[in-house]
Amino acid sequence: MAGSAPTAPNRTRALPQASPSALITGRETTTVSTPPQNQPLWRPNPARAAGTGIVAFQAWAAEHHGAPAAPLAPAADDDQAAARYAALHAWSVEDLDRFWTAVTQWYDVRFTEAPDAVLADPAMPGARWFPGARLNYAEHALRAGEDGPDAEKGANADRPAILHLDETTDEPVVLTWAELRRQVGSLAAALRARGVRPGDRVGAYLPNIPQAAVALLATAAVGAVWTSCAPDFGARSVLDRLQQIEPVVLFAVDGYHYGGKDHDRTEVVAELRRELPSLRTVVHVPLLGAPAPEGALTWDDLVAADTAPVFEQVPFDHPLWVLYSSGTTGLPKAIVQSQGGILVEHLKQAGLHLDLGPADRFLWYTSTGWMMWNFLLAGLLVGSTIVTYDGSPGHPDTGALWSVAARTGATVLGTSAAYVIASRKADLHPGRDLDLSAVRCIGTTGSPLPPDGFRWIYDEVKEDVWLASVSGGTDVCSCFVGGVPTLPVHLGEIQAPCLGAAVESWDVNGRPLTDEVGELVVTKPIPSMPTGFWNDPEGTRYHDSYFDMYPGVWRHGDWITVTSRGTVVIHGRSDSTLNRQGVRMGSSDIYEVVERLPEIAESLVIGLEEPDGGYWMPLFVVLTPGAELDDDLIGRIRTSLRTELSPRHVPDEVIAVRGLPHTLTGKRIEVPVKRLLSGTPLDQAVNPGSVDNLDHLRWFEQLRRDRAAAAQ
Repeated sequence: MAGSAPTAPNRTRALPQASPSALITGRETTTVSTPPQNQPLWRPNPARAAGTGIVAFQAWAAEHHGAPAAPLAPAADDDQAAARYAALHAWSVEDLDRFWTAVTQWYDVRFTEAPDAVLADPAMPGARWFPGARLNYAEHALRAGEDGPDAEKGANADRPAILHLDETTDEPVVLTWAELRRQVGSLAAALRARGVRPGDRVGAYLPNIPQAAVALLATAAVGAVWTSCAPDFGARSVLDRLQQIEPVVLFAVDGYHYGGKDHDRTEVVAELRRELPSLRTVVHVPLLGAPAPEGALTWDDLVAADTAPVFEQVPFDHPLWVLYSSGTTGLPKAIVQSQGGILVEHLKQAGLHLDLGPADRFLWYTSTGWMMWNFLLAGLLVGSTIVTYDGSPGHPDTGALWSVAARTGATVLGTSAAYVIASRKADLHPGRDLDLSAVRCIGTTGSPLPPDGFRWIYDEVKEDVWLASVSGGTDVCSCFVGGVPTLPVHLGEIQAPCLGAAVESWDVNGRPLTDEVGELVVTKPIPSMPTGFWNDPEGTRYHDSYFDMYPGVWRHGDWITVTSRGTVVIHGRSDSTLNRQGVRMGSSDIYEVVERLPEIAESLVIGLEEPDGGYWMPLFVVLTPGAELDDDLIGRIRTSLRTELSPRHVPDEVIAVRGLPHTLTGKRIEVPVKRLLSGTPLDQAVNPGSVDNLDHLRWFEQLRRDRAAAAQ
């Protein structure tokens, strides 16, 4: 990066259970139907759209870095807005050097040593970003509260950096920017005093509380490597993760409060200490009031000093944290992401795509075992107040999360598709019953948000709200496709691919598709892509996870449609996608229709290729209390799928089950169920420690045995 940088402003802105053999079935021929035309549900106010950060960024980048010119005036119509964004996106993926240079300058990224280049090697895997640069993620996350001679720098010191609520509190607990900096400084100094050095691993067994954010930032300030598990994970699941990386420090709670109950975790923590011989320091965080176990340090003692934070300047690709895949088919993949890569990606995503800035309060319901918790901290990078909530979104009733948003004045509220649908089924009216006037954006992720979820938000939450449905993954700790504040929202569709993400839909031969279902691929590198997996020195596991099908191109494992208008539809995981007579179908499309029925609490569909060349597609349903899987309900399920999707989507059998298995982060499990029904033993089909209820999986194993016996 030669030459002087142009000046840029700082933009830190009880259910009945059928026996496996008691099956109710129905088969029929299939044809393909055409979905109805989609019209926008929402358009941004032109003046509001013109005042967004992404518009200002484009105008500045056009002047300084060759981005396509776009006036600050509002777009005349949807087509013009779409064309402007499409041009900006095309530039962002065609000229990666200038785009990412613009991002670093727009957000005043502080390189203590300048990079030799932007993208020294674009090959995937192995892309090398900003070689020679040195920086620190935590320094950027805390700079909104730093002291300085000019009023603007210190203006946030007494403003909230974190607002915290749990099930036992009515009013948020406030952690100011000044207090956040002080606690991070104190804890970072304490870690250094105990021998923690750059590259050492620091583990956490903590819920979504301010202490977790402080611990992560202190770890990053030292240059150590953070990793966390939520305290609802059992000991085996935590050990499957932490034993891979051998942490020297463990932050751990004595328990947590969830669903109106206290959940003691002292025995789990004791087991973790026994089974992690690498530990030199354990820090006790007493949420339930238990005394510190023998040999453990106490949280309050470590954050008591009035110490300014000191930030270790590390290489751009220095590890920031380790995240984990769900681990349903073996040990969870330990995904390593870098300080610099996460910093620039999260600045872009939070500042440009969510349009976050110092005036915002950013709430996303998450746990420390899900990458969205790491992304929640991106709000700090742009000076926003983040809202942490430790508790159930459904206690004391389904509307709890909407209440949290109202009580904290959240401006951007993130949740899951499952919670939106649960709110609809509970007949909630949050827009009528609560003060959600501050909410300008609702984000959803975790699974595809069905059209009914879109409609319910605009009917029952707010007519004038920007719905930013997003999709990405733990693998990049960000979004491939998501919200754009200047574009309209179409029913059931994600607004666009994100800037810097060269997202396409490909067929099996690597040909791009439009308005057809294909594999989600990313054809050019993104800074937050993993630097590798832990304990994968040759990169074999990393390569095989993403680059085996299309050499040199990231295959994410989702089925998507990129529409001719530039929007995106996610259809579910490609490794569990249904394929009837050569026609590929997404499971999420079926869930959206079936779970609209009031009798269906949850569903799971599997497609199995049978040895005789046949194809068996059962639909498993969890019924709501009092419901019965009778001929009438089966008929309505079949009719709804045939009418709203196509006859191909009608299952061969409808089977009532007591419950469905999920990963520990709440995602329904399709692939292991498919493997069990294909005859794979349970211990080979899934890592038991990654599943919330093994009995639900064992039910499918018994179903396979019953079917095999009946076939003899």
